[in-house]
Formats: sequence, structure tokens, C-alpha cells
Amino acid sequence: MYTYNYFINDSEKVLLNDLFVDETNKQIITRLIREHRYFKELNEYGLPIDNKILLNVSPGCGKTFTVKAIASGLDKNLIVLNLNNIISGSINDITHNIKTVFNIAAKEKAVLFIDEFDEVSKVRSTDIKDEDNMGLLVNTMIHLIDYYPDNALLICATDYSEFIEPSLLRCFDLSVTIRKPSPELLDDYYDNLLSRFPKNLRSIERMYSISFAQAREHALAAIKKAMIDQIESR
Repeated sequence: MYTYNYFINDSEKVLLNDLFVDETNKQIITRLIREHRYFKELNEYGLPIDNKILLNVSPGCGKTFTVKAIASGLDKNLIVLNLNNIISGSINDITHNIKTVFNIAAKEKAVLFIDEFDEVSKVRSTDIKDEDNMGLLVNTMIHLIDYYPDNALLICATDYSEFIEPSLLRCFDLSVTIRKPSPELLDDYYDNLLSRFPKNLRSIERMYSISFAQAREHALAAIKKAMIDQIESR
């Protein structure tokens, strides 16, 4: 993983089979990957291919993991744009920095991932004091999204889509919603997570109605406690 001033070029590979999402979203993601794999063939007939995706994801429910699985499935570079590093300073600096990252991603035909996309509506700028400057930022983002090349992929994620400008929301081809996993999906996740540990450590109390991140934290804490208890009892 190589860190630059405004973005991260993330090379971690994630297999689609390791992705824990419900069947509907897995079908959507699989379709997206298949269409982009055969971009050239579909494009010859003028068939539209979704390449601007909005992820509505609850915290800790696998948005970054999902994006990595998509990038890995397409064998494309993944560029992660950190809006918090960009949307401060003058309006000229903000728009210049965003354009720079978009241009780099477009040249690489990469997957560009923008997390916390709603931050665009919470800009901290000394220049943004009126609607004109705010409109300039929104219009810049709309232009960059609209002209992001079809053979690349833009994925934006948010927990709060209601805070995003409606004109920005209309730029996306596809909206995918991922909420807290069902008990069945969490059981699959627990089974996978626990499979690498000895059998005598796998019988932990499982928690539900929580995110994957919370489930992982809970499971690993329980395993560490059980392991230490066993060591101390010898």
C-alpha cells in the first residue's frame, strides 16, 4: 500500500467468494464485474455499462472489503480518495486536488473509491462563504463524475445519502444498499472467521444484530480470552 498526499493506491486482493453480502447484492456485484470484464465486446454494440456506483452502507458492514473485491475481480488498480485530506483550504485548492486524483484514476482506468461521499456537503473552506462557491464545488464534482471514462469504475460510499446534493445523486448509474447482516449471514461470517482456530476455541457465544466489524471484534476477543484461560489452567 503506497500513501500519497491525497489518496492511497491499495493493492490488497480480495476474492469475491470471501465477500459476505446478501444474495441480491452478490448478484449485483457479480453482474457489474462480468460486464466490465467484457467492456470491449459490449461497447461495440453501444450497450451501456454501469460505472458510477453509490454504496449506501451501514458502518462496519464491509464497504471497503466490497470495493476491494470488485477491484480484484476486475484486476484493476484501486485508488482510495480521502476526502478529509482534500476538502479543506481554498476553493481553488479543493477543486484542483479533486481533479488531480480523478485524472490519475482515469488514466489508469482504475477503480476510484471515495468514502464518506457526503463530506462534499460539509466542506471546510475559507473561500466557501456563499452559494456560488458551494455551487462551483458541486458542479466540479458533477463534471468529473459525468466524464469519468466508461472503462474505469467510480464507487462512492456514504452512510448518509440524505445529506448529498440531489444533483450529485443523479450522477450515479447504480445505487447499492448494504445494511447490517442477517443472523444467517453472520453465522456464515462467524464460521469462516473461526475456521482457522482449533476446534476447542470455536465454541464462542455469538452476537447478532451487529455489523461484521463488531462481530469480528467480539469473536476475536472471546477467542483470546479462551486461549489465555487454557494457558493459565495448565
